[in-house]
Amino acid sequence: MGMKPSEIVIELDNVEKYFGQQKVLDGVSLQVRAGTTTVIVGASGQGKSVILKHMLGLMRPDAGRVVVFGQDLAQSNTNQLRDIRSHFGVLFQNVALFDSMSVYDNVALPLRERTHKNEADIRVNVEEKLALMGLEDHGEKFPAQLSGGMQKRVGLARALVLNPKVVFFDEPTTGLDVSKSNEIYRLFFETQVRLNYTAVIVSHDVPKIFKLSDSVALMAEGKLQGCMSPEAFQLSDNPLIRSFVLETMGPIYSSETEEALLYETL
Repeated sequence: MGMKPSEIVIELDNVEKYFGQQKVLDGVSLQVRAGTTTVIVGASGQGKSVILKHMLGLMRPDAGRVVVFGQDLAQSNTNQLRDIRSHFGVLFQNVALFDSMSVYDNVALPLRERTHKNEADIRVNVEEKLALMGLEDHGEKFPAQLSGGMQKRVGLARALVLNPKVVFFDEPTTGLDVSKSNEIYRLFFETQVRLNYTAVIVSHDVPKIFKLSDSVALMAEGKLQGCMSPEAFQLSDNPLIRSFVLETMGPIYSSETEEALLYETL
């Protein structure tokens, strides 16, 4: 599965999903290209993580198609799904580390469960990922001994240990203060540049993430509103996007834009 840079890795084509009578996804379409970062923002309860679950093949659409690496997930059998998922890394908001296992064993777990590598090969891979996260000296510690920000780093090391093609981040900075969140996003960016994976981030905290993303879409009223560059998103005249930008970002971004315009006209 060699990926070409412009290749579409994930495509949602007019996806609909009902929970009982409620239509949560109302014709959601999205293309995610290899090597890019796509951010899906929106208020909670709008169906952002439902989209993520469709991409992971954990939910099936009631209408429309979800195509990953060129394969329609609804047409894929268990083995094909397992193969597709072996190219995924996931970082959930609660990190989901095992408290009874050391940091090293937490990161080694996917390799032990999903590959036939021997412990020597596993060690090389785990130590490389720990070093990438600045966790070289923390392998023997247990999650409870680490701060929230450090736990997120362990979670990211584990999500990356199989060298996935696509990494999904579900509300990755929940519970972190602003500086810790910025630090985590900087780590995402650095590791993505080095490992060249495709990132899909579901988030409600926009400003910190914005500058790192290639495209941003707002999940509102059952649809993805505008999948566009961060700059275009901030200046969009779509009323739903405008009110979201004002609510979550306030005037900081508009003032930044005005400042830029000012320089251009000088």
